[in-house]
Amino acid sequence: MAATLTHKPGTTWADAWQRSLAAAPEAFRDDRVLNLWDGRWHADGHPLPAVTPVDGTPIAGPPRLDAATARQAVRASLDQHRAWRHIALPERRARVVATLDALAAHRELLSLLLVWEIGKPWRLAQADVDRAIDGVRWYADEIDRMLERRSPLPGPVSNIASWNYPMSVLGHAMLVQALAGNAVIAKTPTDGGLACLTLAAALAAREGVPLTLVSGSGGELSEALVRSPEIGCVSFVGGRDTGARVATAVADLGKRHILEQEGLNAWGIWNFTGWDELGPQIRKTFDYAKQRCTAYPRFVVQRSSFDAFLAVYLPAVRAIRLGHPLAVEHPADPLPDLDFGPLINAAKAKELGDQVAEAIDRGAIPLHRGDLAGGHFLPDQDRSAYLAPVTLLNPPPSSPLHHAEPFGPVDTLVLVDTEAELLAAMNASNGALVATLSCDDPATYQRLAPQIRAFKTGHGKARSRGDRDELFGGFGASWRGAFVGGDLLVHAVTEGPGPDRAPGNFPDYHLMPA
Repeated sequence: MAATLTHKPGTTWADAWQRSLAAAPEAFRDDRVLNLWDGRWHADGHPLPAVTPVDGTPIAGPPRLDAATARQAVRASLDQHRAWRHIALPERRARVVATLDALAAHRELLSLLLVWEIGKPWRLAQADVDRAIDGVRWYADEIDRMLERRSPLPGPVSNIASWNYPMSVLGHAMLVQALAGNAVIAKTPTDGGLACLTLAAALAAREGVPLTLVSGSGGELSEALVRSPEIGCVSFVGGRDTGARVATAVADLGKRHILEQEGLNAWGIWNFTGWDELGPQIRKTFDYAKQRCTAYPRFVVQRSSFDAFLAVYLPAVRAIRLGHPLAVEHPADPLPDLDFGPLINAAKAKELGDQVAEAIDRGAIPLHRGDLAGGHFLPDQDRSAYLAPVTLLNPPPSSPLHHAEPFGPVDTLVLVDTEAELLAAMNASNGALVATLSCDDPATYQRLAPQIRAFKTGHGKARSRGDRDELFGGFGASWRGAFVGGDLLVHAVTEGPGPDRAPGNFPDYHLMPA
């Protein structure tokens, strides 16, 4: 008989909310989160109801601004920018480092908020916070050489990002942009991360870092956050549909931009025999339910090796643990080490489940369909945002799973017989952020890898976004604008002497880093 689980003491949403009120009373009210602009917290906007994907508990929803207030916030950010860009670098660095120290002091609370708001297991939530802190510390140490002969932009940097990495992607970028001399604007992700980002912004604002954090719908705020003449650069992380609209706007305006968009990252298997090394990596690809821009939802497998591939793939996917990230058997137990919890919301879980059912109806072969019965759940908890792993062979071309990133725990497998078929299947989405090719012969890898349209291609190992000096970008429709990472992140949000042709994927040129 399975043990009955309960919440780990001190980890409920009510606990997290009360701790947030105590940690930053200026940014939280009894029943709502505030917007930060013009250096002050405002009880404006219309708070929307929200629930956590973890178990359906009501949580704080975004206080959505209207377009007119967003324009005021942008103009106020320009005033902050004009003052901040003239503050000496040692002072800017001291304020950013003080912010990092404050974030480190609140590490556990920030992580707990991420668990509740976006469903990350405890290990991955802590990693998100740690990567933000450690990554920005590296920039604080290296920023002097990065800013040699460079100056801040004419206006603030505007950030619109997805919900999956509030700290290690969005929070990290905001603090580096400020360190480089820019005021920073960010829209809280619509689907999650509001309270975590609000607490982080409050800690930064106390140190005098010029951040603006506002909530609202993309359609309502895009005119202000993308097209306003005051904006010096637009940084976007998200899907291709919204990214395409942002790309059109910034191209029309000739505005500096960084647009990270999705792609169907693929893992190819060709003339390969190192199966013992592959199994553990397959399970790791399911971290956070593949809700990552660098997840691998497509495996392209040489037909003659398919039986050997399944012999390592199926045990790996069957070993995946999912469930409530904060449920324990005994109060003193550590929080569970899960591969993933819920998807971002119940609507996404239903949408992906419907896509799987439709693909099977149209001819895809289900190789594995997990269920929630053996999951790590509280008694009678809401499980509507959870989806067990699914693996489909040969999804039909009419299915979105054939050509688009599912952003959930659904793998698609494609069998190929020739190198040409391998490359075509790996390049199905017209560009990707990462890819991997597992093959025994290094010469074969060296010959095929350049033909895979991904910014980073690994030889038998997964690639990631990377930290510190590792560069990041995308090919094809997966990226528009300047590449980032290392020096390039700072160069993307500063101006250099003379012609400043940044490495990136632009409408009129594609330039890889030297």
